[in-house]
Amino acid sequence: IMVNINVTEPLVSLIIPVYNGEQWVESCFQSILEQTWKGPLEVCVFNDGSTDQSMDKINSYGEKLTARGIQLNIHSMFPEPKGCGFAKNRCVERSKGNYLCFLDIDDVMHPDRIKAQLSAAMQLPALTLIGCQITREPKDATVRYTRWINRLNSKQLLTQVYTSHGPTVIMPTWFCHRSVFDLVGGFCEDGKGVPEDYIFFLRFLELKGELFKVERPLLTYRHHAGATTFSVLESTIWKLRLEALQKNVLSKWEKFTIWNAGKQGRKLFRDLSATNKAKVTCFCDVDVKKISKGIYIYELSKEPIKPKIPIVHFKNANKPFVICVKLDLTDGEFEKNLHSLNLVEGVDYVHFN
Repeated sequence: IMVNINVTEPLVSLIIPVYNGEQWVESCFQSILEQTWKGPLEVCVFNDGSTDQSMDKINSYGEKLTARGIQLNIHSMFPEPKGCGFAKNRCVERSKGNYLCFLDIDDVMHPDRIKAQLSAAMQLPALTLIGCQITREPKDATVRYTRWINRLNSKQLLTQVYTSHGPTVIMPTWFCHRSVFDLVGGFCEDGKGVPEDYIFFLRFLELKGELFKVERPLLTYRHHAGATTFSVLESTIWKLRLEALQKNVLSKWEKFTIWNAGKQGRKLFRDLSATNKAKVTCFCDVDVKKISKGIYIYELSKEPIKPKIPIVHFKNANKPFVICVKLDLTDGEFEKNLHSLNLVEGVDYVHFN
């Protein structure tokens, strides 16, 4: 779907939910002032019950933003925080832009971010969620995660959406036409501990939205103890991605192999629906001890006859595979084994690590 807009001067709305982010305001807002995009820009802030000096510091940037022709819109409705989903929705609802650029208060945009992502957006279908590569601060934080974000190719943006890392186009880098938000209907507002970005992301893909990533770093993504991502339980993410895996992938497969006879592979088997449990032909692995057991018996099953699943070497297993092995952890050995089978990602296997 292509949207007819004035391509010479589209309005971009920066969407910034804020809760107690005073220590980040200066670097975040300075990065707004340093943007090379000189077209129409508005900064939409929603104060989600902050109790620190965040709003005073943000208001102090009013004159500087005005001097740059940037409008600052600040909104605050409730004394108690309602969560990221609520704050983002209120921000978007009060914005006027053709395009939405999401920015967390604790992150920093590189000077060309808006210009580069807007340029991409204006050449792509309207229903495209656009991300970019990132730099991480501190540099030694979540090294594997950062590599994963930056190395994903265009096909893997779709094929690796079920990993524990969450969205392949990560929330702090989102840039999109307003129609993307309208299509999904906004973010989940269930409050703290809800991965509103992942829920939005999965819904967007279910509605046939497209993904794109600018292949250079346009954002510095901070890792710190106060980040909202730490309020989301691993079990919550597990349930969401398992539901999506079963609905979008396993429902279309007649049989499949679980790659990993260890803890993660067995957990996946136990949590599958009865229909999908029956589709598992075997576990596969490289660990001699696991393979030597020959079989996995699901002792806690409520079935009168306990499921017994063979354990074989990966070379003796049949595709397709659900892979429960973490990437980038074995000095390339797992990746080498997977590559040796000449499989097609997204067709012959899917990652659920």
